[in-house]
Amino acid sequence: MAKENKKNATRTSIDELNESLSSLEQRVEQNKKKVVWYVVGLIVIIAIGLGYYYGIHRSGIDGASELIGKADISLAQGNDSIALTQYQAVAAEYSNSVSNRANLNAAILLYQEGKYQEALNSLNEYSIDDELVGAAAESLKGDCLVNLKKYDEALAAYDDAISTSADNALYTPLFMMKKATVLSAQKKYAEAATIYQNIKDSYPKYLMAYRVNIDKYIDRANFLANQK
Repeated sequence: MAKENKKNATRTSIDELNESLSSLEQRVEQNKKKVVWYVVGLIVIIAIGLGYYYGIHRSGIDGASELIGKADISLAQGNDSIALTQYQAVAAEYSNSVSNRANLNAAILLYQEGKYQEALNSLNEYSIDDELVGAAAESLKGDCLVNLKKYDEALAAYDDAISTSADNALYTPLFMMKKATVLSAQKKYAEAATIYQNIKDSYPKYLMAYRVNIDKYIDRANFLANQK
């Protein structure tokens, strides 16, 4: 029984990034290849919501506005592959706020297709012009880097997401969870435990709202740290 308990306690995987976003209570083995839908969905919703403003009312960029408006419609209709092509066309042809958003939306769709390096390339062309969306974009960059097994760079991206989110009660602890998950995957359990404890101390409303059993994460990280 002791061996079995130890085995379960060491079942930490980088794929828990998906668990921390889509269902913090599910086991990581049930989410092996699941896309990080929560943050991706956040950016898509915000992007579509801003589409009317950026796509119609910005003067001097009518051509880009028309094209990205079509891409937004394609995305809203569920034609992701068509939308991706349209966003990439806008990003390649124009250099303005519309093309900036096109790069971000293209990155989201590429990530959903599992094209992590291409998604990262698009994200690297994106300039942060909004605190919340910018933080989510940095987090998505970290997700791409995790899937590319560039864990140290992913940690840096999550740090950027945390700082950009400016202590947002909803998203800052979410990004902290992701950072702690990567640290656990690197067997830096003590550091992960510290982050989990910070989340518990600083964001109790987040934990209650999403029914996150943070003590489970703290206990496991501390247990594994003591096994080293």
